[in-house]
Amino acid sequence: MIWGWLHRHPRAIDVSLVALLLFLEVFAALHRDHLRAVAVPLAVCETLALLWRRSRPGTVVAVVTGVVLVSVALDVWVIPLPLGVALYTLMAVRSDRAARSVGAVSIVAVAIAVLSAGGLEFGAAAARVVFLIAAALLGDSIGSRRAYIDEIEEKAERLEREQEMEARRAAAEEQARIARELHDVVAHALSVIVVQAGAADDAFDRDPHAAREAIRAVDDSARSALADLRRVLGLLHHDEPEYEPQAGLERLDSLVESVRATGLTVTLELEGSQRPLPPSVGMSAYRIVQEALTNSLKHAHAEHVRIRIRYGKALEVDIRDDGRGTTNGAAAPGRGLIGMRERVTLLGGTLATGPDPGGGYRVRANIPIEAAP
Repeated sequence: MIWGWLHRHPRAIDVSLVALLLFLEVFAALHRDHLRAVAVPLAVCETLALLWRRSRPGTVVAVVTGVVLVSVALDVWVIPLPLGVALYTLMAVRSDRAARSVGAVSIVAVAIAVLSAGGLEFGAAAARVVFLIAAALLGDSIGSRRAYIDEIEEKAERLEREQEMEARRAAAEEQARIARELHDVVAHALSVIVVQAGAADDAFDRDPHAAREAIRAVDDSARSALADLRRVLGLLHHDEPEYEPQAGLERLDSLVESVRATGLTVTLELEGSQRPLPPSVGMSAYRIVQEALTNSLKHAHAEHVRIRIRYGKALEVDIRDDGRGTTNGAAAPGRGLIGMRERVTLLGGTLATGPDPGGGYRVRANIPIEAAP
């Protein structure tokens, strides 16, 4: 409790210390009968300068050293405490080269003065010099310890900030990933459901069988989307659901069939030596195809879509439709295209989207396989 109060009131420490040293200095100066008129003012000046030892430690050392040199020349210097306190403070507060230089010059100057003046015995003079050196070394040690503690605290605070930023970044990435999954699942399923529901409504009176087939396609799409949504929500709540595994190219045939059921002609071409893919690559390729087909259904009013997937050192995914495409290159990309680009970028691949010179719209993705996480 006492140390806490002292740390909160450093000025009280300084005033109390100066009062004590002033008493000792004046008491010693009063015993210099023949030089009392000079010794007392010098003792007062030497001590009162310590009131500014924290704010201007270098200046205080210089002033006190100057007073000490005058006192030594007049043979009235008795107590080295004020200069010792000034040197201690300088080295404790400042640990740079300039502070060390000021402290060294002060000690050397006083040592030369007391050893050459002859007013004191060699042992007494040497003891005072040793006291000043010890005070300076103690201050340097305390200053180094404070600097070390400050550095540790700064590193701890910086590490805490970095951990907080990393946690926020990870949370943002997880939110973006879940948002992509939700968008891909819901957008595709709803697009298929809307098209099939419209087809069922058109065929309900004239062709009940066709309407029934469309309703079954709606049911299949809804069930598949529900399973995917449960899986994504399970990840969101950190559960371990026992639903279907994440979508990959092995489910591509089912995806194509669900789109063909809407009346859109889809051609699937597989090239190269087919082999198992890393889950991240397979899922991303599946979602890219899914999003491209969803856009063809919702926006392009296409009649035919060609999907070409080529296996090599990288997985090449090329989707073209014969719809209206987009002629406004400045149009802002939708959430689906942004999600595609994020998926491919995270895997170190490239994505190109835009109107095809031959008409329609084209999506091309190149995803490295060997380097995929």
